[in-house]
Amino acid sequence: MKRLIIAGMLCAMAVQGGLLAEDMDAMWGQQVLKLKAADAERGQLFEQGNYAMFIHWGLYSHIGNLYKGKSYYGIGEWIMNKNMANIPVDEYKALAAQFNPVKFDADEIAKLAKDAGMKYIVITSKHHDGFAMYHSKVSKFNIVDATPFARDPMKELSKACEKYGLGLGFYYSHNQDWTFPGGGNGPKQTADGKNVDFKYYYENKCREQVEEITTQYGPIAIVWFDTPGRIPREYVEELVQIVRKNQPKALVSGRAGYGLGDYVTLGDMEVPNENVEGIWETVDTTNDSWAYAWYDNYWKTPKEILHRLVACVGRGGTYMLNIGPRGDGTVPELAALTLRKAGEWVKRYPQVVYGTDASPWQHALPWGDVTVKDTTLFLCVFDIPTGGGLYLPGLKTKVKCASLLSRRGKQADLKVQTRDGWTQIQLPARMAEKMVPVVQVELEAKPEVDPYWGIDPSLETTILAQFAQVTGAKQESKKWMEKFGEWKHVVRVWNWEKSGKASWEVDVLEPGYYSVDLTYAGEGRIVWGIDIEGGEHIQNQQNSSHNYQRFPIGWINFPKAGKYTVSVSCLEGDLTEASLKAIHFTPVL
Repeated sequence: MKRLIIAGMLCAMAVQGGLLAEDMDAMWGQQVLKLKAADAERGQLFEQGNYAMFIHWGLYSHIGNLYKGKSYYGIGEWIMNKNMANIPVDEYKALAAQFNPVKFDADEIAKLAKDAGMKYIVITSKHHDGFAMYHSKVSKFNIVDATPFARDPMKELSKACEKYGLGLGFYYSHNQDWTFPGGGNGPKQTADGKNVDFKYYYENKCREQVEEITTQYGPIAIVWFDTPGRIPREYVEELVQIVRKNQPKALVSGRAGYGLGDYVTLGDMEVPNENVEGIWETVDTTNDSWAYAWYDNYWKTPKEILHRLVACVGRGGTYMLNIGPRGDGTVPELAALTLRKAGEWVKRYPQVVYGTDASPWQHALPWGDVTVKDTTLFLCVFDIPTGGGLYLPGLKTKVKCASLLSRRGKQADLKVQTRDGWTQIQLPARMAEKMVPVVQVELEAKPEVDPYWGIDPSLETTILAQFAQVTGAKQESKKWMEKFGEWKHVVRVWNWEKSGKASWEVDVLEPGYYSVDLTYAGEGRIVWGIDIEGGEHIQNQQNSSHNYQRFPIGWINFPKAGKYTVSVSCLEGDLTEASLKAIHFTPVL
């Protein structure tokens, strides 16, 4: 067996907006993966749903990241915070008198979630700013008592969710409260000058408000706690018991802290690249901000939403996608449009998303991704292969038949061939589905796959540094913010020694020349060398970028079909800051 070895580099952790990534890890709290239980009633929401709507809406939505004539770039719900507009408590609370979301329509929002194909909604009942978006008896700083709106939108949304058969959950910031004395990152004194600690906030607001949201709105699907920070364990235990007592069928989010939740929430905007065990979710946004920001028009396309949805389901999890209504209560039109367009696809192929299991390949494939139901594979083709050959490396289970689906059911039966451990499915020249074609593959038994990396003979194959075997370098996760609160995630190989290597075992079906690119970051110019053991060597110099740009290195030849273990080293440059994200192979000759 020939061996090809590839080595790369990454940049140091970026810090923006005054928060380190490790600060957010501490705020999100310790979480423990809970194993799936088919007969656990609370777990059915995730086992069968897989897709949900998150809503960030509050007093901050009225500001929309435009305060006193200045725009603040970042997530809207943090506008009050010192890292953004740094609005004093009294000044912020006074803004409630201007908050009048008269265009809020709970029925319209619930219908949007239904049209999008979502199964439940989680909405902010109280975020870090301390403003309650429901009629709270323990704090007058709420939407009924402190605003001219004087309605309880949570009651209206509860009725609308019941009408459309959706679950309803409440987000509640249990540790942070920036406006109530004693709350996390909040004032340390009461209005009369008395010094107070966290216990004062917990006993006089937090605990009582969790009682309120779990008793006043009918059945609740989830209580979504957030950023536990340094809240004492005994307080979290008590809050979880309140949820259990009042809503025994409700799930508690892992961000409650101390491993006391029912499931894990990954980092904000983090779609995992490999299968994750247990019950988990990814939370993401339709644009860059969670709450409404007046300038944020960078909407995810319908195809991008579907790509991230199928990736989460294909990794074994649930996708909760956020909208941020405006201060008047309306949903931005383009957010609604892209959700509905994606929802049309979900309604055509519900079997792909709901009640399915993770891909046996454990990662995405060059042309798309896979979900599984018993002995059926659903292949979601996001990139149509050149020549129409859809390749499945390492599938050991025999294929009974394959068919292309359409909105009317099966569009066509497809030709299936096997060769050298690869399965090839031939797609037709024309397909009725223009968004994301779906191929249904019936197997003779439950799928068994050797999850090695196959170099696709007709499409670019990207292999992440996350999957490399590493020697003489560090392999670790990194996250940073492009804007305040807009998180990016990568698993990098960095901090190289002279003999450092990042290695992958790959299988080549079609021998020949492949163009090799690297996605990396670092400082200054870097020389990369790529070698096939016992064969040719190529190397090249390229510049670096902080945000992981892609650079070409050269062509490399795989002289015959078969397995290769491959090796690349960083030959020159700042090895300490060198940071590798991925290698890319594209067939050329």
